[in-house]
Amino acid sequence: MKSFIEVHETSHFPIQNLPYGIFSTEENQNLRVGTAIGEYVLDLSILENKGFFKGVIATETTVFNKTSLNDLMKLGDKAWSGIRKKLQSLLSESEPELRDDEQLRKLVFIPSSKVQLHLPVEIGDYTDFYASKEHATNVGVMFRGKENALMPNWTHLPVGYHGRASSVVLSGEAVRRPLGQIKPPDSAPIFEQCRQLDFELEMGCFIGTGNDRGNPISVDEAEQHVFGMVLVNDWSARDIQAWEYQPLGPFLAKSFATSISPWVVTMEALEPFRTKGPDQKPKPLQYLEQNGKGSFDINLEVYLRSNKMSEAKKICSSNYRHLYWSIAQQVAHHTIAGCNLNSGDLLASGTISGADKQSRGSLLELAWRGTDPIQLNEEESREWLQDGDELTMIGWCQGENYRVGFGEVKAVIEPALDKDKVLKKNHLSYF
Repeated sequence: MKSFIEVHETSHFPIQNLPYGIFSTEENQNLRVGTAIGEYVLDLSILENKGFFKGVIATETTVFNKTSLNDLMKLGDKAWSGIRKKLQSLLSESEPELRDDEQLRKLVFIPSSKVQLHLPVEIGDYTDFYASKEHATNVGVMFRGKENALMPNWTHLPVGYHGRASSVVLSGEAVRRPLGQIKPPDSAPIFEQCRQLDFELEMGCFIGTGNDRGNPISVDEAEQHVFGMVLVNDWSARDIQAWEYQPLGPFLAKSFATSISPWVVTMEALEPFRTKGPDQKPKPLQYLEQNGKGSFDINLEVYLRSNKMSEAKKICSSNYRHLYWSIAQQVAHHTIAGCNLNSGDLLASGTISGADKQSRGSLLELAWRGTDPIQLNEEESREWLQDGDELTMIGWCQGENYRVGFGEVKAVIEPALDKDKVLKKNHLSYF
């Protein structure tokens, strides 16, 4: 399969991908739906207005002249597949309808450099899982020792917690270092800026069609409810978390920001890269039993650049297939007690770590809780993220002479607010 649009073999956006995103331009500030193809964004709202999707979308309601992907996501997997086939046909090098219409091409193809991308989905709820056995083991060893590294429930169910959807932000938006309570070893808790700011290499999936409350989604049908996937950086304030999570889960340590990539890659685009995940022992309970290949071969890399460096350094190389619990198992477990997932809900994987040191998906693991700093260059090392650091994650699947990629999720760390001014403001507001 090849497009009439020239696409380099290292591009993340060939005709085999066609992810969805929300964009605007300087000339047209209206937010609408587009797909990425090579170095261009294809404006799907124009194609929709001209009737290209009649007979494909069984509704009179427009889904591409929208400020989010939610209406498209609600259509269901049969409609998603039909739209994808139509787009691949229109973009094929052998199809003249769009290829030979010069006037229409000028309208619908916009150089990516002239596009402003926006948060692609109106996110109703956000769940963060803890699905990497290597990550959970590493963290357990640090805090509980080797003999008690994994909690007794970990290999029996996908552990997760309810995150904060309101602070999910798009790649490129700066992340401010949070303030919070920190408990030094030999003193009472203090109110201070986070000193142990960390990244977490994750991926997330968006629910396309949900379920009625009280009606669980089976593990075999779970992926039919998933629209697509994005890269996720679930920023973490480790010192705030260490004090607040007893006995419940993360709260302020995670709620200040979660960054996602702008392009949502569909599950159909990922299908050729399906692979088997890790062996699961003990055998999961029946509602979590999954037959066949439940994971995907997605290469993941993390780069760190300080404000003194001209080029970023790669500090992590991992792969999505390392995850112990699959998307289908996460969805099945999420709904088994009767919870209703809704269109636009975000489910993140938790930190993705592999068996070797280079594949550890957080600074907590890479620098082993600050005892083994990573070296950026001759002058700089890192135990935790510093102000001005730029953190970039990329991900892609490698095909034969093409890639299906996610682009990147990137952010720069901004200094914390002045704690004295914050305390004074809160004090005056109180009175």
